[in-house]
Amino acid sequence: MIGTLVVAASVVAEIAVAAEFYVVRDASTKKCTVVDTKPTTTTTTIVDNGTFKTKTEAETGMKTMKVCTTN
Repeated sequence: MIGTLVVAASVVAEIAVAAEFYVVRDASTKKCTVVDTKPTTTTTTIVDNGTFKTKTEAETGMKTMKVCTTN
């Protein structure tokens, strides 16, 4: 039982500090991708409101972003 509580606590802590996911567009290739680190260069930019809590949400969101679907 204690082992289960430790695992559950670890999962909750991991979710609390989980990285955000970003839909970014590469300036040279014009392709969109999902990344887990906020871009710090000018070669990639966050698309629209492309910040999500999970990778799955980011991938789904990317499919609806016009700039990402017109490649």
